[in-house]
Amino acid sequence: MELSLGSLPFGLDFHPSDQLVAAALITGDLHLYRYNADSPPQKLLDLHAHEESCRAVRFVNGGQAMLTGSTDRSILATDVETGATIARLEDSHEDAIYSLINVTESTVASGDDQGCIKVWDTRQRTLCNSFDAHEEYVSDMTFAADAMKLLGTSGDGTLSVCNLRKNTVQTRSEFSEEELTSVVLMKNGRKVVCGSQSGTVLLYSWGYFKDCSDRFVGLSPNSVDALLKLDEDRVITGSENGLISLVGILPNRIIQPIAEHSEYPIESLALSHDRKFLGSISHDSMLKLWDLDDILKGSGNNISQAAESDSDGDDMDVDNKVTSKSASKGHAGSSSNNFFADL
Repeated sequence: MELSLGSLPFGLDFHPSDQLVAAALITGDLHLYRYNADSPPQKLLDLHAHEESCRAVRFVNGGQAMLTGSTDRSILATDVETGATIARLEDSHEDAIYSLINVTESTVASGDDQGCIKVWDTRQRTLCNSFDAHEEYVSDMTFAADAMKLLGTSGDGTLSVCNLRKNTVQTRSEFSEEELTSVVLMKNGRKVVCGSQSGTVLLYSWGYFKDCSDRFVGLSPNSVDALLKLDEDRVITGSENGLISLVGILPNRIIQPIAEHSEYPIESLALSHDRKFLGSISHDSMLKLWDLDDILKGSGNNISQAAESDSDGDDMDVDNKVTSKSASKGHAGSSSNNFFADL
């Protein structure tokens, strides 16, 4: 299934329990679609959510609302059923918002163009944490729930680890030679996998974040712009040449290319709530939904979880406290401690 969004999309997310998918566009618009395997997707909402580029979208509060982040520094909450504005925080960051992820059922994290990461309580509508984690845009984030650590990647070429309990930037990696674009946790939390602008995939061992423990160059020289964890041993990658690939981690290998969205860069990848569909958006302004079973045929879909183990002694957490380029998604500062301004 595919459909034209009409403009360049930056953000993509699936509803946590229903057949709904949302896309955030460079025009500031937010689209919501209902999809079905037997019929074309149906557009349910087409909202002008922001005056500037809408860079990210996430379903929150059990799918009752959608959050969007924009280059205008605002975060908007929209009702999924009606499309009505629930609330808006006008000055959530001092710079343009680049990334937005779910942390827990009631918290989200946002990252901006100047490296600041903030954690928000969506129900209490308050700011929980703020971290000056990077020197350039926060390209992606992921959450390690057991350790209560938020990990971020940045255009400054570093991986950050933010301790939510202590409200500190616990550590930051050495500067790599390329911008880091994406991050996922693999191997039951023992490995942190990062995509980069050069196409190299960097692996960090948990607790040893200063330098990567391994590099995989099989996707070079095309930038790995999106990573999507499939299971503990496999990750789906989206590259700047429009190719979507299935990659094994430890042993590191390209299992197979699984789809070609277009000849343009992949902006984002996401899985439907039932893992039946893979969603991709690209600079061709198209949203494509791929039948996951079909595209994974012949790829060893039941790969053993007992993949080759590593020997980095990566079960210790090191508490190295550190003190604390504008991105391609557009541009836009005072911050507020309220998650949304009262309407």
